[in-house]
Formats: sequence, structure tokens, C-alpha cells
Amino acid sequence: MIYLKIVNNFLDEKDLKFLCKMNLKKVNKNEIKVYHNTIDKLKNVKSSCIDEEYLIDLQNIYHNKAMEILKELNPEKLSLYDYSEFHIVESGSKYKFPIHDDIPAKILSGVIYLEPEKNKGTCFYETKDGQGIKEVKWKRNRAVFFSRKERTTWHSFESDGKNNRTVLVYNLMTKDIKSVYKLENKNYFFGLFRSKINPYLHRYFNFII
Repeated sequence: MIYLKIVNNFLDEKDLKFLCKMNLKKVNKNEIKVYHNTIDKLKNVKSSCIDEEYLIDLQNIYHNKAMEILKELNPEKLSLYDYSEFHIVESGSKYKFPIHDDIPAKILSGVIYLEPEKNKGTCFYETKDGQGIKEVKWKRNRAVFFSRKERTTWHSFESDGKNNRTVLVYNLMTKDIKSVYKLENKNYFFGLFRSKINPYLHRYFNFII
């Protein structure tokens, strides 16, 4: 089983309330909507739903906390950090995302449960076919972090069939993909080939856990 870092009450109360009250578009029961928000080391911002100044505040408040978690889970990747993602993701009440591993650009993958009060959490597996399942159960403001490894960190999520599921996906990212594969002792060219034969994987798994 992959090593996880679970942090209850990750967000300050004011940030939790703000993110839970965002005015998002309606999502049908079998759909998912992702609002992309990124900020780099120089505070350059790209945002689709979060005010730029507020995104800078989030970076200032939580960056050191996330880097400490990465230091605990995978310290070799600390020097690879380039930018952060603060994506708001809402999935419909019957939406299911299949078992997958994250793209190498994610050096730390994180999800913070926002809304509603009760739903399904994130499931982790020992194998791609779903063996050795462990669910990190849903609890508002609970954060789940891990540092991906190629074809190892298998996980999935789904809504509970009754309510939409809204989360903050908080990732630490790198542009140095070659170094990621080197640290993971994996073949860079095989990884590129895998991406080309399955572009769906890397197009969509870039933003979700």
C-alpha cells in the first residue's frame, strides 16, 4: 500500500467557508467540472474561478505546509518544485473516475474534501485491477496527500450516488519530467510512449485525484 499523509482540518476556517460557498455552475449527475487555478514560484497566476489576490494568499498560507508534507513523503523531489495547482473540482452525484496513477508532473498530489457534509472519499489500491483497496473516508476539510510513483500509486474516486462531490485539488508540480523518472528509477522514454498511446490518461489525470 502506498504511503499517505492524512491531515484533518487542513484549511483555515475562513478558507474552508470561502471555498465551500463559491458560486459554481451546475453539474449533471454523470458529469465533472474542473476549475483550473495555478500559481508559480514568481507568483504568476492563471485562474478560472479564484480571485488572483486570493490565490496568492492561498499560496502564502499553505505552500510551506505542503512542502513539509512532500519532505516527509518524498524529500528527493523537493528541489523539482515549479508551481502549484489549486483546482476546484465538482463531480456529479453518480460520477465515477476509474483507477489510475498520476502524471509525473505531480510531485505531490493532494485533495481536500469540501462539500457536502457526507460523501465518498478517495480509494487507493495495491494493484491496477483494484486489489488491496483502502478508502480514505470523506470528512469535510480532511486532506489526503501522496507522492506519485509510475504505475504504483493507483487510486480512484466516485460520488455517493446521492450528492455532488466538491473538492480542492492541491498539487505541487514540476516541469522537469526527466528528473522525476530518474528519481523513480523508471524509463523516461517508456513513460512518453505510454502517454502517446493513452493521451486520455494524461489529458484528464493531470488535474484530478
